[in-house]
Amino acid sequence: MSEIPLDLLVEILIRLPGKYLARFKCVSKQWSSLISSPYFCESVYTITQRKQQPRLYMCLVGERGQSALLSMSSTSPDNTCFVVDQDLSIPGMGCYYLNDLHGLMCFTVGKKACLYNPSTGQRLTLPKIKADIIADKGQTRYISRYSFGYDSVNDQHKLLCTSVIYSGKLFNLKSEHWVFVLEAGGSWKKVVSHKNYRPHAPFSRGQSISGSVVHYLAWHDMYTCAIVSFDVRSEELTTIIAPEDVMANMSVPAIEMKAELIDYGGKIAIFECSYLKTEGMAVLLVLEDAEKKEWSKRSLVLQPCQRHLVQDTEFIVKGTTQDGKVILAPLEMHSGFYILCYDLQSNGLSKVEIQGVPHRWFDEECYYDLRLMSESERVIYLET
Repeated sequence: MSEIPLDLLVEILIRLPGKYLARFKCVSKQWSSLISSPYFCESVYTITQRKQQPRLYMCLVGERGQSALLSMSSTSPDNTCFVVDQDLSIPGMGCYYLNDLHGLMCFTVGKKACLYNPSTGQRLTLPKIKADIIADKGQTRYISRYSFGYDSVNDQHKLLCTSVIYSGKLFNLKSEHWVFVLEAGGSWKKVVSHKNYRPHAPFSRGQSISGSVVHYLAWHDMYTCAIVSFDVRSEELTTIIAPEDVMANMSVPAIEMKAELIDYGGKIAIFECSYLKTEGMAVLLVLEDAEKKEWSKRSLVLQPCQRHLVQDTEFIVKGTTQDGKVILAPLEMHSGFYILCYDLQSNGLSKVEIQGVPHRWFDEECYYDLRLMSESERVIYLET
């Protein structure tokens, strides 16, 4: 192997699947250093960009604690059908909130965060966070939400954890934030909040739209909605509260509201679909200018011929596709698994079937989460 020129060796390796590259790191220190180098990972990304084939990942958690992580590939040119082709289930995986960035997934195992690379099969469980917030009398609800971000200047991936404790209906809310840098010897570090910081509860997962900033939807109380932004490089948090005139006619409390952040042409937007089932209507709130806190509001009314797709089911938002369509997933699935793709420009819906899910999941109540990821994600290797 020493007779193979280095540039030729690189050309050979970058065309191999990620799971083999993870094994080849054990060949020698030179190979390990080469495969882990930013140049090599960027070369793999450039090569795989040509594929552009999306994969759908579904995490299922049953009422008795059983779980499954299923990987699906598209079987049609227009991506109207995905079929399960891999069972990536990991023992002890107990959370149905997936977070992803550059090909990495994060979920919880017990009370610890676990990172997983589907392309290489690598898994890394992070240390448990020793939270500083102390529960007062009557405070029994405790949640943690994880979000991914990337600092391109320092070439660092960071995991943000927001820990929240509160009593019923978000009373006496307390929150704090921790950051983990994905590097050798990394550990959790508490984020210092600014003086005007106001405790909040993340609505669900955070999403990184610009890469260097993580945004997530949050609540200060049952009716005060805000967008929280975390600058990955400076590790600073900022909050923009949605004004009352923007939230007019949306008097749905936090525990009932079905909304999520989406990427709308590079801008942060809230897609709210609480009345999709009853009125065939959704609302799009776009943050036009973050510094000036300027918003725009747009009501979306479904075409009458497509009302039957939503009349019997509540839907929740699960992100967007590569071409900007909003992914809507049924709140409950009984007779079959599927998602809807909402085209914001035409107000049109298209149904995407999910086939090959094990039959045992059709016979019981379960929670689930979905993520649509592209095969052209950057290759990241987890150092254990």
